[in-house]
Amino acid sequence: MNSAEIHQLNAAPLVVAISSRALFDLSESHRVFEDRGLEDYAEYQVAHEADVLKPGVAFPLVKKLLALNEDAVEHPGVEIILMSRNSADTGLRIFNTIEHHGLRIERAVFTNGASPYRYMPAFGAHLFLSTHGEDVRRTLEAGFAAALILPGAANRPDSGQLRIAFDGDAVLFGDEAERIYQAEGLEAFARAEREAADTPLPAGPFKPVLSALHQIQSAYPIEDNPIRTALVTARSAPAHKRVILTLRSWGIRIDEALFLGGKPKGDFLKAFGADIFFDDQRGHCESAREHVATGHVPHGVMNE
Repeated sequence: MNSAEIHQLNAAPLVVAISSRALFDLSESHRVFEDRGLEDYAEYQVAHEADVLKPGVAFPLVKKLLALNEDAVEHPGVEIILMSRNSADTGLRIFNTIEHHGLRIERAVFTNGASPYRYMPAFGAHLFLSTHGEDVRRTLEAGFAAALILPGAANRPDSGQLRIAFDGDAVLFGDEAERIYQAEGLEAFARAEREAADTPLPAGPFKPVLSALHQIQSAYPIEDNPIRTALVTARSAPAHKRVILTLRSWGIRIDEALFLGGKPKGDFLKAFGADIFFDDQRGHCESAREHVATGHVPHGVMNE
């Protein structure tokens, strides 16, 4: 066994925590909660616990992530954790649906209304996907990657490959460059990036997610890989150089890099075929969610 194989065996799995409303379509029962309160909601869920829920926005992503565990290639693997504000009693419908769809989700937290973010370190989770904005913000503040799953993803042809796209500043990288742009404008941003071109950008909240994906990718040949990643950023030349050198310094391969110079990202994400896209700016998310599943990352100067 060579050193690369030993490293693969010792690497931790990619652990993704997900809320029940991101995984399944709970819109009907959520309306009951909003219109009639918690007690009626609990009664509704118990009365319908044998009714299978429809897939939610993040369901296809979870299926593809779990499918990575099913081949014979030795890699760190993926674990999905259900983190729900339901009680264990009302959550039975969710687990019945998980069983119906054959999803290998074995660990769960039901907090009965409390924010579940505090369990992220105990599970060793890299990422939390939720439709609850407060939970997402608290998770990010605690130092973990998190995204608010937005409604509206369109159906699209599926390549069968897991395809994940990331924005750069405030997502993969810190937001220091974005802060200069917002405070002093494009010219100051371009000047600062030229002067710091050889200095790696600081890590953003999603660097550990990309790193864990890279560990799995590294077990496969580049030309026949079940995962494909993309950086889709509003940056343009010459501000691209620092991004490329930062990824090189991290030892992380990203498969595609799109430097769009401020163009709307939606059509490019559709062309890439992203299973999910993460961005800190709501405007880019609105463009993206017309075409692909989208997670808003409320982090950095644009969300203060």
